[in-house]
Amino acid sequence: MPAPTATATARRFLGRLSLPERNYVAEALRTETVGGLLLLAAAVAALIWANTPVSASYTTVRDFHLGPSALGLHLSVQHWAADGLLAVFFFVAGVELKRELVAGELRDPRAAALPVVAALCGMATPALVYLVVNVAGGGSLDGWAVPTATDIAFALAVLAVLGTALPAALRAFLLTLAVVDDLFAILIIAVFFTSDLDFAALGGAFAGLALFWLLLRKGVRGWYVYVPLALVNWALMYNSGIHATIAGVAMGLMLRCVRTGDEAQSPGERVEHLVRPLSAGFAVPVFALFSAGILVTGSVLGDVFTRPETLGVVLGLVAGKAVGIFGGTWLAARFTRARLNEDLAWPDVFAVAVLAGIGFTVSLLIGELAFAGNAALTDEVKASVLLGSLIAAVLAGVLLKLRVRTYRALCEEEERDEDQDGVPDIYEQDDPGYHLRMAALFEARAADFGARAADYEAKAAEHRRLAEHAGAARDEADGPA
Repeated sequence: MPAPTATATARRFLGRLSLPERNYVAEALRTETVGGLLLLAAAVAALIWANTPVSASYTTVRDFHLGPSALGLHLSVQHWAADGLLAVFFFVAGVELKRELVAGELRDPRAAALPVVAALCGMATPALVYLVVNVAGGGSLDGWAVPTATDIAFALAVLAVLGTALPAALRAFLLTLAVVDDLFAILIIAVFFTSDLDFAALGGAFAGLALFWLLLRKGVRGWYVYVPLALVNWALMYNSGIHATIAGVAMGLMLRCVRTGDEAQSPGERVEHLVRPLSAGFAVPVFALFSAGILVTGSVLGDVFTRPETLGVVLGLVAGKAVGIFGGTWLAARFTRARLNEDLAWPDVFAVAVLAGIGFTVSLLIGELAFAGNAALTDEVKASVLLGSLIAAVLAGVLLKLRVRTYRALCEEEERDEDQDGVPDIYEQDDPGYHLRMAALFEARAADFGARAADYEAKAAEHRRLAEHAGAARDEADGPA
């Protein structure tokens, strides 16, 4: 028996998604795109509000405190947005991660290796760039984690503004990168930004999470049970000294994301479908509104490129992300013998890697945590996040526009449904029924359009031949009864 060829043993990278995965990715990214546009609008509104004659009102609203002091929750509006509303965002991230691990792209360790390696390199390289810049320049090393995050909602908003549609495989790759990115951002927040622990509150939080898990396993249903319990768990986690968003992640990971019986959606998918619009359309934009409002002056922008902390963030987002993700992807593909989808090219991967340098929401959050005792430096780091994300967006836009015709053709091919059965034709090439429907369609056209009857009859004959071929292949695959 001859040895298998490299082509025969190579895995396909950025190949066609399965139909259920394609539909899930499309639905998830559709919501994130709308949320990203709202996020972009909120960031612009915050900058305008903070740089006009009414800027004092922005500070007044942002720093206004409310909430019960007896429960340790008398917080500013900005604090509520960062610790409260972002818990919703991280809850969705937890559900998304759970689904990817049990039913999505990360369920197969061999298939998951490539995007996971790419995401890890895309976090490690920006951190390394930041550390090198600050060691050389004598800056603070506290902000090493700021440029490690990718904001998929903001990235999708940029694509929407540019009018650039990515093929499903590239969109799924970007989503998987963001999911893995969120996981490690969560771990970074939990490990490196935990203050003094209150073990009584922490014990209560663990007990509440255990009760949440038990109720789920017992099949208890009703939002009136889980929403109050989630709020209690969040408050206990906040008072424990661990960042309160960790409670959201933990509860998201507990939901079942595998369908059983005749379920149209798993509980995790159903809850995510309900909560994602709240996260993308309200929680994250409100956080941006009260975090992105910094004073922008010529000196502030100039300091971004002269101060090591801010320069490290900009270079980390723009250069570190691109080099890390692209380099990690290429090396992983090289050593796993993964074969790139023939419809795409390595410059496409590099363009997505540059796009992943948009690190808005989580980068702003980590910047606030890393420099909590220095308000001036916090604002300068936020300015560097905004500027670095803007540069990455512009560069990615240029690179993606160079291939926009290719992407548009691929997207049209993925969406084409000539037999009008609700399933894209590209997923029905092995279905005899599809080819028979297409043969009947072309035969009807041949009867209606005499001038092109011969062309339509030839196409009908070709589909009947393909139907016989697909039927024979299916019978052979089924084997003897």
